[in-house]
Amino acid sequence: GLLPRWMQCVVRWYKNMEFYVTYLAMVIAACILNFHRALALFILTVLAIFFICWDFFIARYESRIAELLSPLGRFLKAQWFWLKWVVWIILIVAVVCWLIFDTAKQGTNQLISFGGLLMYILLMLIFSKYPTKVSVVWRPVIWGVAMQFVLGLITLRTKIGFDAFNWLGNQVQIFLGYTDAGAKFVFGEKYTDHFFAFKVLPIIIFFSTVMSVLYHVGFMQWLIKKVGWIMQITLQTSPVESLVAAGNIFVGMSESPLMVKPYLPYVTKSELHAIMTAGFATIAGSVLGAYISFGVSASHLLTASVMSAPAALAVAKLFWPETEKPQINAQEDTKMEKGEARNLLEAASQGASAAIPLVANIAVNLIAFLALLAFFNAVLSWLGNMFDYPQLSFEIICSYLFMPFSFMMGVDWEDSFIVGGLLGYKTFFNEFVAYEHLANLIKLRKKGGQMYINGMKQYLSVSLKVNLAICKCVFLIIYNVL
Repeated sequence: GLLPRWMQCVVRWYKNMEFYVTYLAMVIAACILNFHRALALFILTVLAIFFICWDFFIARYESRIAELLSPLGRFLKAQWFWLKWVVWIILIVAVVCWLIFDTAKQGTNQLISFGGLLMYILLMLIFSKYPTKVSVVWRPVIWGVAMQFVLGLITLRTKIGFDAFNWLGNQVQIFLGYTDAGAKFVFGEKYTDHFFAFKVLPIIIFFSTVMSVLYHVGFMQWLIKKVGWIMQITLQTSPVESLVAAGNIFVGMSESPLMVKPYLPYVTKSELHAIMTAGFATIAGSVLGAYISFGVSASHLLTASVMSAPAALAVAKLFWPETEKPQINAQEDTKMEKGEARNLLEAASQGASAAIPLVANIAVNLIAFLALLAFFNAVLSWLGNMFDYPQLSFEIICSYLFMPFSFMMGVDWEDSFIVGGLLGYKTFFNEFVAYEHLANLIKLRKKGGQMYINGMKQYLSVSLKVNLAICKCVFLIIYNVL
């Protein structure tokens, strides 16, 4: 007969403990043999133990911890009117001192980009759906911009943060390199002769497979809920939009809303706008490897994707302030949907199959848009030739159109013309087209060729590659809106 329920629990607990003890013994043995070689395994194990213990104690003693901290909470609430002004003054003084003593030393471009940030916030305020209601949403705006600033500061201006993200980016590149084994087997030894079709697109399939497996084991749900919780308590956004914004860091704009599918009929218009904005503000994890294969730094793309999530909620709440009362208020009420796979192999197979429409969509859109772009440039050149300007093209038009915007993002004026063209490609055609052009600019710089030909700059500065990788790390494309 069946074992009693309590005995089943004992057997399950024994099996889990047996696994944990065996794993810890393996980690200890690896550290004794060569600690430097086992450093990555040691760090991952320590982090896993910390979060497991954290979840255990929070789930078991959350009410008791809240009771112990309640006197402090009441004191802060009573004195918050004065404390918030002290915090604001400290933050303003810190930003001003930073601008004076550090940023100004780097040159005027950083100060221009700071002015550009204020300009974009002002534009969102001017075109806001409810300008009179903006006063109640300044917390998510300020916190969103502040979190983006802090993340950028840690990853780009501190050695520890830079080294950490650089190491993480290198590990991602190594991991995605295993795609070559499958591509070589299917397409043959000379598969790189057709670089995009047989080198780039298989990366998307591999990444989709890995994400599906991580979803099956529950890791992605856990990670997304943790990131969403951080954004919820800092930005004070609703659980649904916070979870979707966190999910967009790792998955695509079509997949992340499905995690909260049961709650979509109950979201407010402001929440729906925030969900869509978050989708356009970050890149999908499935195509991250494709962008890396173009030669763009993996660490810069990872930084950009993380930085964009809180900023997206800030912009969304500024453009469409919340005027309704959200129906989903507690994150505990939101249960993320899990896949239907019954085991790891089925989850991997489903992930690979799910990538087929995405890969096909990318391939056919590239064929269509590049052909359309070539035709459009031929027509523009024909028209321009009538006025002794045969070099007229879509890129030149976009360069002039987006030049002021790229300059306000901190790009050198002499580089703004090239960057404007790239932003135009990304906005009106396809982000893959823009990244392909960016990859060519990176290759030209590495070759060290002539910088100017007929008065036209041919490649970008090194620091600008970082700026451009971040500002292009979005899905602001017309056909995505349609």
